[in-house]
Amino acid sequence: MLIPDFSLLETVRLRRPLIHCISNLVSANDCANLALAVGASPIMAQSLQEMEAIAAASAAAVLNTGTPDEEKFRVCLLRGREAARLGQPAILDPVGIGASLWRLERTEELLEAFTPSLLRVNLGEAQALLHLESQERGVDSPAAGSLSQRAELARRLACERGTVVLLSGPEDVVTDGAALWRVSGGSARAAQVTGTGCMLSVLCGVFAAVEGDILAAAVAAAAFWKVCSRRADALAEGRGPGSLRTALMDAAGTLRAADCAGAVQVQHI
Repeated sequence: MLIPDFSLLETVRLRRPLIHCISNLVSANDCANLALAVGASPIMAQSLQEMEAIAAASAAAVLNTGTPDEEKFRVCLLRGREAARLGQPAILDPVGIGASLWRLERTEELLEAFTPSLLRVNLGEAQALLHLESQERGVDSPAAGSLSQRAELARRLACERGTVVLLSGPEDVVTDGAALWRVSGGSARAAQVTGTGCMLSVLCGVFAAVEGDILAAAVAAAAFWKVCSRRADALAEGRGPGSLRTALMDAAGTLRAADCAGAVQVQHI
């Protein structure tokens, strides 16, 4: 059993790290508000002309390839290379890459050009990156898959790409190809709110900005997001997904490290 380092929340609130997010049209506002809620400072910059300046001022980069076009992939390529040059953590969220061959090919070009600190994927995205038959439908993974299947795919992807992988779902799996952690808890209703995976990627960037061990940062982010969804479900009191979405922000902004202890299970598998 691992106890996630929820004290990272207090560190974030003290330091207010600048998190550079290249987001997508669907979730950009929620991602920015979530970063603000936990105490970070988001900047949602996507212009090629300012990538170097934004990179120099930032503590971490979160590269989300949802709602893509050629310009977005060029921007992600430049920002990923800048992160590598500066020694900054870079989280890559390859949204919906199983939806089209074009998305997959462009994402693989990014991965050939630089190695992200973390790949945050769902099951379908992991399958697509491993060139397996993907279960993606649009940007979603309709089938959760067994824990053993998801753990094996996450480990394979981490080994192939030489990076940490967070494969999110009902139970999140975090691995560097050697150690592998299962994060369970939270609320199944979180799947009713679009962009919760994108928001988790931003949390990974926030925690990685203040924690040099990317595996520890990813486990803490996954665990905290599970606690948030559990708290949000209680706050929403059975109302619809709109109330749940608001409650997720409220939970992220009001939870303290002491509130999170014992509210989520993290196990080595």
